[in-house]
Amino acid sequence: MNSSSILLHLEALVACDTQNPPRDIDGDADIFRYCSEAVGAAFTVRTWDHGGGHVSWFAVRGNPSVLFNVHLDTVPCGEGWNTDPLALDVRDGRAYGRGACDIKGAAAALLSLAGQGAEDLALLFSSDEEGAGGCCVENFLASGEVERFRQVIVAEPTACRAVLGHRGFLSVKTRFSGEPGHSSEARALSDSANHQMARWAAKTLELAESRKLAADDPGTCFNLGIVDGGSKSNVIAGSAFVHWSARLRPGESNDEFLQAVQDCAPEASAVSWEVPFKGEPLPASGWNDQDARSFSARNGLPAGAAVDFWTEASLFSAAGLPALVLGPGDIAQAHAANEWVSLQQLEQAFELYGRVVKNDG
Repeated sequence: MNSSSILLHLEALVACDTQNPPRDIDGDADIFRYCSEAVGAAFTVRTWDHGGGHVSWFAVRGNPSVLFNVHLDTVPCGEGWNTDPLALDVRDGRAYGRGACDIKGAAAALLSLAGQGAEDLALLFSSDEEGAGGCCVENFLASGEVERFRQVIVAEPTACRAVLGHRGFLSVKTRFSGEPGHSSEARALSDSANHQMARWAAKTLELAESRKLAADDPGTCFNLGIVDGGSKSNVIAGSAFVHWSARLRPGESNDEFLQAVQDCAPEASAVSWEVPFKGEPLPASGWNDQDARSFSARNGLPAGAAVDFWTEASLFSAAGLPALVLGPGDIAQAHAANEWVSLQQLEQAFELYGRVVKNDG
């Protein structure tokens, strides 16, 4: 049984405060020093501090062809916990703590695997996934280190099933400009920024609805998350703001959807578009899952259905590297108070990761 070793690592990882925000972390943080000590001198370790709390830790032993990717940052602890979220609590076959499921449990399983002498193993741990920034992974891709690998496993919680597809994530801030004035003026119908936004929103919702393949198909998951505009009910709104998001199916293009959304804006309106984050689906547009599917079958990994949440696997896919998602835990526990992962899932992840390392290195 490997649970004692895994839990030892998980206890240490959970105790390290890596909440994001505020992402108050650098390359000398305790969690990275711990990981370096855990893998031991047999591994070549590099740490890149990109600034602003974006840190990548990379450890390699031997000549592996598979890269395991884990993020060590967590969402804020928040309220509603029955125990200290930064002190691992193990009871009733579960390990409770912030990040236990998402995804320090996977990191603990991999550190345990490294400590038991895995000869061909590569680990990339990062600190900025929860902000949906992707800075660490993107810098790793640009470094050229990734060229040695043929497959990536991103260890997000999938109940230890190999997930080959997930939705993308597109986050956009849209601002409309109008001409302020008294609401009694007839031009209010055309010049109000709020009215321009409302016309755009109506067309965009129709666009999202039209992408359904059937009545019960969710189609493109589209959400007007934050809406704000105007100053008073009797003043023509001079500005309006909406922060919206969309989650596209595997293989669909964020850029094409964004262009279609922009085309919904009234021709006479002044509109600006800011894209804080754009993550492609998995597989990314222009790629397929054939290599990842063959890899999964070759290693006897349990198959999982496509999921609706986004992961950094799509960043690797967009760079042309086959990627899949496989990790312990249930996404329903991620980000929740009293977050937990089952000990059985931790052990299964250890076994599956070990199988991959043995078969493919």
